[in-house]
Amino acid sequence: MTDNLRGALFMMASMATFTLNDACLKWLAGALPTFQVVLLRGLLVCALIAALAHATGALRMPIPPADRRPVALRSALEVAAFLPFVVALTRVPLSTITAILQAAPLFITAAGALFLGEQVGWRRWTAIAVGLAGVLLIVRPGVEGFDAWALLPLLTVALITARDLVTRRITRGTPSLKVAIFTAAGVTALGAALSARETWAPLDAGQGAVLALAAVFILGGYLFSILAMRVGEIAAVTPFRYTAMVWGLLLGVVLFAERPDPVMLLGAAMVVGTGLYTLWREGRAVPVPRPVAPR
Repeated sequence: MTDNLRGALFMMASMATFTLNDACLKWLAGALPTFQVVLLRGLLVCALIAALAHATGALRMPIPPADRRPVALRSALEVAAFLPFVVALTRVPLSTITAILQAAPLFITAAGALFLGEQVGWRRWTAIAVGLAGVLLIVRPGVEGFDAWALLPLLTVALITARDLVTRRITRGTPSLKVAIFTAAGVTALGAALSARETWAPLDAGQGAVLALAAVFILGGYLFSILAMRVGEIAAVTPFRYTAMVWGLLLGVVLFAERPDPVMLLGAAMVVGTGLYTLWREGRAVPVPRPVAPR
């Protein structure tokens, strides 16, 4: 298995777990304040990551001095990307936000070529473009949705791009669980600060169970997304972000009784087809050893 293939699988797992987490939050949002949920989920995630890191020995492994700044910067960018996204949710149609966020692979691929010197061939650019076209078929954003508030999702995309580029600078001497701890702690701290302005609501047993599931899913999302950006080439891994749209469609049908129309299904087929094509090409590629980053 090549690094690119491994990274693609990690990215698909990341998109699945992140979307499952979103489904849990959507279910809870009707009855509980948003940042109360973010804080409580964050506390559970921090506890889970700390326990897992302790069990695997990652908690005792120090972060190399060269990695301390990138790890801190990555956590800060994660928090910074979360803020404009949350504000945009209250001002911009969800379909518009989703369409803008799906431009992230294009941003990240271009940034990888410009700043990391990665080779991006015409086949990869074509695959990314076809996948993006499929996403636009799914969400079909209205032109009227692109008002001044739509700059916020664009800012989120820029911050996500910077976050993933910084992730690439973290050497393999730093355990991914250690990176995930700082990421979860940053988002949890943000939830604590903003939940202080909300009126909290009590949780029942069912809501508590869903909240626990959300914590498990977001833990998987953090870990898999970090692993995805630490192996393989950015141009080969990022197209698999589009699979989040497929998961969104499936969960919408199963959990929220949504009924996608034929155009949405065509877009989903384009996304899946693009990912399978890229995966097939990576499976045929000759493995190239990846140089070890300097410590």
